[in-house]
Amino acid sequence: MTTESQIQTVGRRKRSVARVLLTPGSGQWKVNGRTMADYFPRPTHQIRVEEPLKVTGLEGTFDITVRVRGGGLTGQCDAVRMGLARALVEHDEEHRPSLRERGMLTRDARQVERKKPGRPKARKRFQFSKR
Repeated sequence: MTTESQIQTVGRRKRSVARVLLTPGSGQWKVNGRTMADYFPRPTHQIRVEEPLKVTGLEGTFDITVRVRGGGLTGQCDAVRMGLARALVEHDEEHRPSLRERGMLTRDARQVERKKPGRPKARKRFQFSKR
């Protein structure tokens, strides 16, 4: 395989960072050296990760290798989804409007708010007692 036919992109969500490598192939997935079903056991995560391929109609045309670190499974699955969407746009710019419309190219910047001193959690307060 030549390096020109490979597309490498990055997707992020919460604390997760996913590096997605797209190569022409038969539709095989490798996530951190494991199959996608093995790495993302929940069907909802699998559906969410494959969504950019379904939207563009390119299922089974690429082999996808992913290296993902940080965060939990949901953050990682959304990071992979964004990286894959970016790779598909890099492959063919015509897919940008359909992916943008479904929010797959937008970085979800929400982070966990830090715990504040004098409180049990970030915003929760201890129970108020008048007397």
